[in-house]
Amino acid sequence: MFIAGIGPLGCIPNQRATGQAAPGRCVDYVNDILGTFNQGLKSLVDQLNKRPGAIVTYGNTYGAVGDILNNPSTYGFNVVDKGCCGIGRNQGQITCLPFAYPCTNRDQFVFWDAFHPTQAANVILARRAFYGPPLDTYPLNIQQMTLIH
Repeated sequence: MFIAGIGPLGCIPNQRATGQAAPGRCVDYVNDILGTFNQGLKSLVDQLNKRPGAIVTYGNTYGAVGDILNNPSTYGFNVVDKGCCGIGRNQGQITCLPFAYPCTNRDQFVFWDAFHPTQAANVILARRAFYGPPLDTYPLNIQQMTLIH
């Protein structure tokens, strides 16, 4: 089983659109709450893996998304603070609605709408979960899990 942690929700366009953080910054208090939650998930993985036959791993979504947001050009992104499709500040106040026109360069955006990553970002996250080092997946990545038994 793979248990994905919660990503930095204070950095999604919807939270940035609230104006609770300086332009270009994430809403820190939202992200601070997630640290404790994600540590609890990692601890839960340790507990579950003590059960006979259990193979459970934790995905550090917070760290992986944080890396993408802090190093966007490494991954081919140009836009980290706006949704590709949405309405209002940061295209994040109202999510993508029917008949809305999304951006034409969606592979350059980390976020599709006010809340969700683009397909390009999800591909990176999936690869990191499958092949990633212990910093991305703990205690095993998905590829290592498939080789057990």
